[in-house]
Amino acid sequence: MDIVSALRADQGICCFVGAGGKKTTMYTLANRLERAVVTATVRIPMFDNEVQEVTVTDRPRAAIDRTDRWPIGVVPEREGGNRYRGYATTVVNQLADGGVPILVKADGARMRLFKAPDEHEPQIPQRARTIVPIASAHVVGKPLNDEHVHRVDRVAELTGLARGDPVTPAAVGRVLAHERGGLKDVPEGATVVPLINMVDDDSLAATGREIADVIHGLADVPHVVLGKMCDDRPLVGLV
Repeated sequence: MDIVSALRADQGICCFVGAGGKKTTMYTLANRLERAVVTATVRIPMFDNEVQEVTVTDRPRAAIDRTDRWPIGVVPEREGGNRYRGYATTVVNQLADGGVPILVKADGARMRLFKAPDEHEPQIPQRARTIVPIASAHVVGKPLNDEHVHRVDRVAELTGLARGDPVTPAAVGRVLAHERGGLKDVPEGATVVPLINMVDDDSLAATGREIADVIHGLADVPHVVLGKMCDDRPLVGLV
């Protein structure tokens, strides 16, 4: 199995939430698919170097239909000097029937390794077919603080950890499998495929398996992907 099949990102709308490599995962997948669209329902840093072209448009369907340069990025407008705004979820819903995989950044994490969503997050289109909640294996053992974790108080609430406590595999698994964590606002009928990213060595692979065991005890997911998304061989394993 390859990383595209493992994450079920080869058809329909696939949304990426959480922290620890959403954008890298999207770009890795986009460049392994014959055709793919990269977009967002939230702000996203400029990614022109990660795709063949980025089109700024309020008519993304038309831009996708006429392109022959894959993967393509579509965004509604540029914001400031280094990022784009995202589309409304209703707009992304309209891209579901085009026969091209749509890869969507559906929340933000401010470059942290781990997060739990706020009340207004994530922004998932109702026609999303796959949801990929992500966490970095590197967060295990790190203190629960703002340096490593986005929305510390939310993570503390879901896990019982206190600010400053070491993040445990159980805590990561619990957040990814929680209906107010990685399963928040998942549309009916969508498949959730958690990704533990930055699995760089055997020790981190063991950590990833511990996290996966917790997820399987709490949520109905087909498997948990262990990945190293910045590597030429991004699929480390399935649990």
